[in-house]
Amino acid sequence: MGIWLQRALRAGRRPPGEIMRRLVQEAVAWPDRYRAPPADKLTGAAFARLFGAADIDALWLKLAARPFPALTKRGDGALIPERHTGEAERVAAAAARIMHGEIEIFGHQRDDQTLPPDWAVDFVSGHRWPADFFRDLDLNALSEASDVKIPWEMSRMQWLIPVGQAYVISGDERCAAFAARMISGWIAGNPYGRGVNWGIAMEAAMRIITWSWVFHVFAGAKAWEDVGFREAFLKSLYAHAVFCGRYSEDYGAGGNHLIADAAALHFAGSLFASEGPADAWGAHGWDILCRQISHQVGEDGVDFEGSTAYHRFVAELFTWAARVRTAGGGGVPPAYAARLQLMAEFTGAYSRRDGQAPLWGDNDNGRVLPFGGQHLNDHSYIPALIAASLDGDNSPPPSGGAEAELLWSLGAKHVPGGAPAPASRAFAKSGVYVMRSGDDHIFIDCAPVGSNGRGGHGHNDCLSFEATLKGVTLLTDSGSYVYTGSKQWRNRFRGSSAHNAPMIDDLEANRFVGERELFLLHPDAVPEVRHWSIAENADRLTGAHSGYGRLQNPVTPVRTIILDKAIHGLAIRDAFEGRGAHKISIALHFDPGIALAAVSENVWRLSSASTEFHLIVRSSDAWTQEPGISWISESYGAKAQRPCLHLGRQGALSQIDIGIYPAISAPADPFAWLQEILEN
Repeated sequence: MGIWLQRALRAGRRPPGEIMRRLVQEAVAWPDRYRAPPADKLTGAAFARLFGAADIDALWLKLAARPFPALTKRGDGALIPERHTGEAERVAAAAARIMHGEIEIFGHQRDDQTLPPDWAVDFVSGHRWPADFFRDLDLNALSEASDVKIPWEMSRMQWLIPVGQAYVISGDERCAAFAARMISGWIAGNPYGRGVNWGIAMEAAMRIITWSWVFHVFAGAKAWEDVGFREAFLKSLYAHAVFCGRYSEDYGAGGNHLIADAAALHFAGSLFASEGPADAWGAHGWDILCRQISHQVGEDGVDFEGSTAYHRFVAELFTWAARVRTAGGGGVPPAYAARLQLMAEFTGAYSRRDGQAPLWGDNDNGRVLPFGGQHLNDHSYIPALIAASLDGDNSPPPSGGAEAELLWSLGAKHVPGGAPAPASRAFAKSGVYVMRSGDDHIFIDCAPVGSNGRGGHGHNDCLSFEATLKGVTLLTDSGSYVYTGSKQWRNRFRGSSAHNAPMIDDLEANRFVGERELFLLHPDAVPEVRHWSIAENADRLTGAHSGYGRLQNPVTPVRTIILDKAIHGLAIRDAFEGRGAHKISIALHFDPGIALAAVSENVWRLSSASTEFHLIVRSSDAWTQEPGISWISESYGAKAQRPCLHLGRQGALSQIDIGIYPAISAPADPFAWLQEILEN
């Protein structure tokens, strides 16, 4: 009764169209409580005939002959050591650890090396999810010290990919036997529609994608010859596709869940040779993708969820679906291709020289087919993957660490092109601005709350920024850490104080919505870009937002950011329009590799392993300057401490100026430089 009451209460915050869609799904789900799983009552031969084959073995051979747009064959794998030094060793070491039971999920290592695992357990907290019908489970479970994403991530089985890669390179049958045992264990331990791993369609969708690649890798292995295993595997994939079709997360607002569901249906349609029900799956999934790409991706190429991590994930989903389609002889509409190319341009703009992305919005480490061993937040391969998938143009090159990602995705014949010159870009329709010059990179958020005003995976980060000068990352946002695993930490990381932006009277710029709504925000902070210019010597942006217009004495924060290209300097002015006395707080969150130390009054030293910078503070009124510690999460489920500088004032509104520059190129009079550049 509790979970259904909660759902009823939450429905009051949903638009009528979404409520109706969810009610329809509940009606669809009711018979699933009692009927047999899809294809469960069909004999092997009857099942095979659904897809135009005489029996399971004939169907298996037919499907194995289908094309797949990534490296899956032994002949291709033999070229890996020639094309990428150390990749074969990386893969072999990773596969050996996994086959020994050393599986890492979100940075947490399983203590119990028994495999197959207990798929229903959050091994971090020890909480075990019941084997109830999926609609009766409280997936948020805020009363439990548990995170549903732990069993979900385990059951996506992307951790099997290095085992498959090792087989492609070596042909070691132990890899094939291990993979078959894991998949058989999952099928036996997760009856259709029962338990946490059927909780939402997206989780079934991600398994479809992983298992599609795994199938093409191991289809010819001796360990996969047993007809009983083959029948169970194909029927389970069939049931997954049926589940995605029945419970597709199309509630009107869209989002990455719907894109994953649709991409998986397209994968399933291709895998099952586009015959019988597979034809409908593929067509339905592709139709959703073609409609949603223009809905969820703006005209400037920015995903609407307000997150670089989800932008990468959605770009991968759209791209891999297009790759599957073209591998099967289908075409990609020009409008779809054009929007994907714009996504590539945005990724290239926000990626720093080292390939890593700003920590803008949520990040749950979501990937489609994570083949490479690069840093989790290295997105630099995306532009090349998209270009090669659309027209064969393999440029621009990724970071050195991400080269293997493209090798596994595009094949050994892939040759990267030349690197474009860094350039400042305005993605004005989405409210994102990037200042670039050489190794300087400033990412600025002047965007509305994510998911068209719902919040979703967006944060309270309007007017926040990240700064890299001379190749040294100095200031970053905080990441997201966890979702339903902890309401307190969830709100702390998505709150205003976790970002490099002004906060007034200790209030959130966008109000949180309800105690259990961890993915909704009130759209209070409507952004306004008052000035944007790119010049040879300096780029300038001035932005404001209305988040504190709801106060009894309203306040409008106005921030100006200038990149001084001549000295690799950054100037920030925070002004406040309004009246009355207020508490103003500005947090500056530094990269973990930066050491913060006071030099003199209003002067701070920022030290990295290679370069020293100075930070200066200028104001006509007294502002407190307190060093402290804040948190950063570069990976879901992991957090670390890093230095922070808190600037504050209580009383009448007063502006404050901040300057950052390399010590080696310090202006003769830093405070005069700061005043001059901000006021010219």
